[in-house]
Amino acid sequence: MNVGHALAALRGAVGFLSRLPVGRDERAWEAFRGAPWTLPVAGYALGSLLALVVGPALVAGLPGPTVALAYVLAVVALTGINHADGVADLGDAAVVHGGPERRREVLGDTVTGVGGTLGLVLVVAGLALGALGLPGLPLAVAVGLVVACEVGAKLAMAALVTLGAPAHEGFGAAVAGDLSPRALPVPLVLGLPAVALPGLAARGRPGAVTGGALPAGVVPAGVAAGTAALGSALLAGLALLWWARRRLGGVSGDVFGAGNELARVVALHASLVAWDLASHANLVVQDLAPRAGLAAQDLAPLGSALAAVEWLPEVVAWTPW
Repeated sequence: MNVGHALAALRGAVGFLSRLPVGRDERAWEAFRGAPWTLPVAGYALGSLLALVVGPALVAGLPGPTVALAYVLAVVALTGINHADGVADLGDAAVVHGGPERRREVLGDTVTGVGGTLGLVLVVAGLALGALGLPGLPLAVAVGLVVACEVGAKLAMAALVTLGAPAHEGFGAAVAGDLSPRALPVPLVLGLPAVALPGLAARGRPGAVTGGALPAGVVPAGVAAGTAALGSALLAGLALLWWARRRLGGVSGDVFGAGNELARVVALHASLVAWDLASHANLVVQDLAPRAGLAAQDLAPLGSALAAVEWLPEVVAWTPW
């Protein structure tokens, strides 16, 4: 693959995943549909653009609900409603009675039913409720998680297009028809640095903690949050793939779009839970150590382990390159 083809594929990925006026030509589309590695790369770019909205909102000290609204509006403004339409169609297909053929008929119906409406409400509400947790994080960590969740959502899509077989002729066949599972490792490797983003942010911003989350200089919570974001998003994509195989007979464009939206919500909530658990674990250790009469030398092995974890984000971030 030459540089020109790779750049065309990246433009096609951005055009497919967002409303940005790039990658809408046939050359970019043809290059993109055979290059799933572009999905996580585009995720970094789109996540960074979302972070440019969330970051200033957090710096300005806006209320949590306002930050959440800004995040949801930024997602809609940047990515449009094409993927949300997949959520609506899949919601209707999920509640209808019948076999795969009947469910695929519902996917093509232009009328949104109760299942689709409920699906959209749950996704939007889930995203907004997750965003309410961002003001309680260190600024840099919150921004890092926004990017990590977007990369995780694109990894879920990469899993769907490389592991899934098209359920019928159409968009799904155009994207997934020529790909195989052998194409998945490259997107996974390219998405791996996103695990390190919250950890690198925490390491680079000692003391930037709000809400009593973590003492300065402790990075493992950031690593845990980033790992949870990517891992849970990928699991969400695999779960959707399993469901689509059983209920639809394969994947489709609606499955890809819904996978992106669902994985983003799952990644956001999973990363917040992981951060909270790691934060409380650290506070418990700090609280119990003096009561147990542990001296500084007794905690030296733990300190060495934490120090090693603090360097892990940088190692992970540079590994693919």
